[in-house]
Amino acid sequence: MEELKKPASEEFGSLVFSDKVMKERLPKDVYKAVHKTIDEGTTLDKNVANTVAAVMKEWAIEHGATHFTHWFQPMTGLTAEKHDSFLTPQADGTAIMEFSGKELIKGEPDASSFPSGGLRATFEARGYTAWDPSSPAFVKDGSLYIPTAFISYGGEVLDKKTPLLRSIDALDTEAVKILHILGDKDVKHVDTTLGSEQEYFLIDKEKYMKRKDLVMCGRTLIGAPAPKGQEMSDHYFGVLKPRVSDYMHALDDELWKLGVPAKTKHNEVAPSQHELAPMFEIANVAADHNQLTMEMMKRVADKKGIACLLHEKPFEGINGSGKHNNWSIATDTGINLLDPGKNPAENLRFQVFLAAIIKAVDEYADLLRISVASAGNDHRLGANEAPPAIISIFVGDDVEKLLDAIESGAAYTTTGKVRMGTGAHVLPEIFKDNTDRNRTSPFAFTGNKFEFRMPGSSLSVATPNTVLNTAVSEELSQFYEELKDVPEDGVKDAVRALVQKTVKEHKRIIFNGNGYTDEWVAEAEKRGLYNLKSVPDAVPHMLDEKNVDLFEKHHIYTKAELESRYEIYLDNYAKEVHIESLAMQEMVRKDLMEGMIGYMHDLSSELVEKKTVMPDLDCTFEEDTLKKLTMLSNKMGSALEKLKTDTIEAEKVADNLAKGKEYHEVILADMDALRKEADAAEALVPDQYLPYPTYAQMLFSLR
Repeated sequence: MEELKKPASEEFGSLVFSDKVMKERLPKDVYKAVHKTIDEGTTLDKNVANTVAAVMKEWAIEHGATHFTHWFQPMTGLTAEKHDSFLTPQADGTAIMEFSGKELIKGEPDASSFPSGGLRATFEARGYTAWDPSSPAFVKDGSLYIPTAFISYGGEVLDKKTPLLRSIDALDTEAVKILHILGDKDVKHVDTTLGSEQEYFLIDKEKYMKRKDLVMCGRTLIGAPAPKGQEMSDHYFGVLKPRVSDYMHALDDELWKLGVPAKTKHNEVAPSQHELAPMFEIANVAADHNQLTMEMMKRVADKKGIACLLHEKPFEGINGSGKHNNWSIATDTGINLLDPGKNPAENLRFQVFLAAIIKAVDEYADLLRISVASAGNDHRLGANEAPPAIISIFVGDDVEKLLDAIESGAAYTTTGKVRMGTGAHVLPEIFKDNTDRNRTSPFAFTGNKFEFRMPGSSLSVATPNTVLNTAVSEELSQFYEELKDVPEDGVKDAVRALVQKTVKEHKRIIFNGNGYTDEWVAEAEKRGLYNLKSVPDAVPHMLDEKNVDLFEKHHIYTKAELESRYEIYLDNYAKEVHIESLAMQEMVRKDLMEGMIGYMHDLSSELVEKKTVMPDLDCTFEEDTLKKLTMLSNKMGSALEKLKTDTIEAEKVADNLAKGKEYHEVILADMDALRKEADAAEALVPDQYLPYPTYAQMLFSLR
């Protein structure tokens, strides 16, 4: 008899060394010491660490673990792990299972082959991982996974987690200071919370494996469009196909065991595109969980004979995939600082934090754009399927009226809850939200949070949240300096004046309209807003003086660490486009040409046979097809040779910025020119002649 499956509520977090598990298993004094480290940043005592390690090891062994690994997030954007066994051989030929506090707290992976952007020489191999107790350990594949930070031998930051943790601390510090001035003296701690929606594509794995471009680059480099795309909008929120539904159920099960609060799943706009959205969590944990989500998406898909595509633009001509970053701020007393409340005109707390965010996004729009910069995301941003590359803030009608009233000093009256009639007595009343959702806005207020819509689907959310937290910290710090010496009875007036001044000076960043229009591009330019369309356009701003000063002031990055990231961004960009160029050349030269030659040969033979039998037969269609394919073949040959020559020259460029520009301006243009001819040729060749699956075969492969 088949074993009954446990309820999801019992499965959730079953493989996580959670706070509940710690509370049950650790001695009370040890449990309190761990929480003191998490909450106050105190150093963990050696004896406490040994106790935690012993208990954690026993729990992990009970759940099938034989190894442990320090799980970290290097500058590859992926995760990394080195596994060590608990097993320690003894002199008598037996073995025991050991795990010390020292092994829990610190690890030493080889750091030489991870991107460092020049922070260290290749021969300087030593690096350190340090336990992050704020993100719970978990068991996966027979190993205990311990979330850690990753630094170099000299202490430089080599990962994405450490800056995020620093930015969380910075925002906590500055937010608490402001809240105390506003009268919230009982607040001791402020957390940033995050819910990261994840878009992805699913196609049949057998078809995926036949596409060199998907396997090597994550996106298709050639491919004529399918007769049907997303124009009917019938896939969006549509009925889940059986294989997709089965995959989603399996994915939920795996994520829930690991404590990932996967909540919502549905079909997205493009065929074969889907989305998973989790519940809100503390930002650091949410960032870790998103990395786990991407890994489990691919792993579960592989088990189901499916390929999961996380590239921002895997298919030309239909929507790409993003990762909407839902960000908010909450106090340890249970207050959402971005909730306007029933009367936002009197809610000075909300107004202060709203003003700080508006100012932060305006002054550091370039950094926010850089935080989502990648070769893949360049194909998505500004393509009328995602926000434009221009950063702006959508606040909605109600908040815009509030800001107008603040700026002018006029009275503001909230509209309150608006009932909307449905026209059928059997249906319940629906109350209108205080703001709509503007899918064309990069940074949208959605009621009690902001949705940063620019991150790409393969991105680590740690970086954009590091930038956002740090920028808001800076503005709150400036607000504090202006308010700290104001007498208590004058605080309200001073705060109102400060908010009014901020709104007046930074309202240019607010835009509630359609971000896809040419008119907005022109208007944004008039307002002096950045329009950084590509990685080479955006990344140089990372080293602008104001940005270096920001990160150094709040101890997020040193200038050297920023310079290293500048080099890594540009180096990765050039390498990605270079690989795409080589893959495209090979695919066109070997695969597409094979299909074209085979078809042209058969078509020519058939034409000769027909003419031999019936010399006067009209064979215009066959002759025209052969002529078109011959012309396209010649054009492809010329375009292919140009791409090859230009790629060789681009690779020789030494300076990373110059190289990035060369790949963006020359190589991508060459690839577009080659693709135009290749796609036209593919459209003429019957599917059976092509050694790879077409768009129609891939996008509609799952039933």
